[in-house]
Amino acid sequence: MKRPASIAFASLGCPKATVDSERILTQLRAEGYLIVPTYQDADLVVVNTCGFIDAAVEESLDAIGEALRENGKVIVTGCLGARAAVVKDAHPRVLAITGPHAAEAVMGQVHAHLAKPHDPFADLVPPGGLKLTPRHYAYLKISEGCNHRCTFCIIPSLRGDLVSRPIGEVLSEAEALAKAGVKELLVISQDTSAYGVDMKYRSGFHNGRPVKTRMLELVRELAKLGIWVRLHYVYPYPSVDDVIPLMAEGQVLPYLDVPFQHASPRILKAMQRPAHAENTLRRIEKWREICPGLAIRSTFIVGFPGETEADFDALLEFLKAAKLDRVGAFAYSPVAGAQANELPGQVDEALQQDRLARFMEAQADISAAKLNTRLGREMIVLVDTACAGRATARSYADAPEIDGVVHIAQGRGLKPGDFVKVKITRADDHDLWGKPL
Repeated sequence: MKRPASIAFASLGCPKATVDSERILTQLRAEGYLIVPTYQDADLVVVNTCGFIDAAVEESLDAIGEALRENGKVIVTGCLGARAAVVKDAHPRVLAITGPHAAEAVMGQVHAHLAKPHDPFADLVPPGGLKLTPRHYAYLKISEGCNHRCTFCIIPSLRGDLVSRPIGEVLSEAEALAKAGVKELLVISQDTSAYGVDMKYRSGFHNGRPVKTRMLELVRELAKLGIWVRLHYVYPYPSVDDVIPLMAEGQVLPYLDVPFQHASPRILKAMQRPAHAENTLRRIEKWREICPGLAIRSTFIVGFPGETEADFDALLEFLKAAKLDRVGAFAYSPVAGAQANELPGQVDEALQQDRLARFMEAQADISAAKLNTRLGREMIVLVDTACAGRATARSYADAPEIDGVVHIAQGRGLKPGDFVKVKITRADDHDLWGKPL
């Protein structure tokens, strides 16, 4: 019997790119293609690239080069594909290039270069589709693109303006994932708070019922699945206020990933982001009054063009006042095509790194103090890995790969996807340790 046509796949970049890869893989498998783990065993390779910052561009170009060396037949997709000339200049031998969220275009190129298998069977595909994440959690992408024009970002030029997915489609996917055994859904987009704004929040249909295409209604429906629901990339719009009571009631995880980026009004204006840090602090206070256990994570840029020591001090003061649970930061890096490249006052790299170190030192103290408040508490955690009587898990305050973990030394019998109650016995700047109860 002839072996089915085989494809190897490399996926780079953010969770949104991961979801794109999952959709392409699911369609490939549905059509009968064999997915193989090595380039040498494949008839063709698909590389889903990232093009957000220079380091990501280099990583993507290196991945394409490796696939060409080891296989020779490569289709490129993803954010770097939106800059086709960059790919072609570095690797003129690639078979085809498509941009981001282009599953149909990728499938068309696959068909053009590798004959579609005959009469595939539906049971080749698991109920929740093919996933690159562990079986117990999955990303749920609700929209593409972004209406913001932040000067440091080129996402709108790569992925376009905001386009919300139909709410019925999103909820059907979420139901399928839950039925397939997913225990945690991570809701992602470029701007989750703006879900439905491009549709003027018109109603769609799910299981015969009308449901408004809006974040509040989406979260209410997802809460009915009885699994963890975690919200990422949420801008602090007033619309978010309506979701906080659902968190206080335990319907969804009391967790918000809010990309603040800075706190100095002058720098926020240069970034073309909302320039009212004091309003943000008041909103955070209000959220915590309603939901005291709310965990907030955020990302920040230090050393943005024009950032003075006074601007940086304002950022540190905001950090100390906001007392965020989880924080990531990076020094500003020019991105090809970003408006910020033309701004005056580029900050010296050594000063950038000095400010980044001071920023992370300040946050480490805040994180340690926040985690120490959990000593002696009982928490429900979700197990990610388990081996030799030990396990690592996450609490409601920890998103996979970007936040901390809960170490369980006495984890015999636990397996990934298990929910377990633990008593917190130890804490450091980032992680917790717990004992099963």
